[in-house]
Amino acid sequence: MSGSFIVQFLTDRTAPFVLILGTNEIASAIAVRLKREGYRVVMSHDPYPPVIRRGMAFYDALFEDQVEIDGMRGRRAGTVLEIAEALADKSVIPVTALQFSDLLPLRVPDILIDARIQKHRVTPILRKIVGLSIGLGPNFVAGVNCDIAIETHPDHAGELLEAGATQPADGVPRFLGGIGRKRFIYSACSGVWRTPVDIGSRIFKGYVIGRLDGLPVAAPMDGRVRGLARDGLSIPSGVKLVEIDPRGSAARWTGTDDVGRTIAEATLRAIYIRIVSLQPAPVTMTAH
Repeated sequence: MSGSFIVQFLTDRTAPFVLILGTNEIASAIAVRLKREGYRVVMSHDPYPPVIRRGMAFYDALFEDQVEIDGMRGRRAGTVLEIAEALADKSVIPVTALQFSDLLPLRVPDILIDARIQKHRVTPILRKIVGLSIGLGPNFVAGVNCDIAIETHPDHAGELLEAGATQPADGVPRFLGGIGRKRFIYSACSGVWRTPVDIGSRIFKGYVIGRLDGLPVAAPMDGRVRGLARDGLSIPSGVKLVEIDPRGSAARWTGTDDVGRTIAEATLRAIYIRIVSLQPAPVTMTAH
């Protein structure tokens, strides 16, 4: 049976094989949407930046945690065999630490989606290796380092670009409950992060949420923990460490949100655009 899973993974072309780079909440919303459409979706984790909205992401599946988002389950896959087995289940999305270069010799993805949202890093050019490459967020130029780019900027989320560059990162988070940047805690230094707090916990201003490199990190306001780097991680300096949802009873920290679903729909639209563009033009019969 194991061999049959591998054969299917390597040879079955009835549904496109989609590799999503990233395991954050945006990548996860895309994975859910494409899986529902019948695509064979694999998520590849990148440790930078750390995933903090873990109740909205498949990231924790890497640690064997039970993760379910909008009816889809994430499953850790450490080998190609485990990926192939997970792909055979219509309600499971394999999540792996294997990288693009690890999978490429076995099966070239039909579609590659870079959803890591690495705002200040150089984005590799992978568009000529796969059938279709889609880049999300800053540092993408459609036609240069991706085939189609998708905006993630709060004011333009979901906009498609078939040519040109996406909006650069401006460091201005969108407002939630009337509060923007102040609801985040950014790492003041690099170091090991230790926290006993869980996603969704009710906390109060000044409460020590955890310690980074031994230094206490206190909550900036009252609210629910919407985002939180996983305990025990080595955290670089200057990245989001904690997010507080100040909306009281309206606070949400699990499942996909409006932004994620908007970008997921845009991703599906981008795939359809490319599929249509590759179809041969209809033959018009002219009467004589």
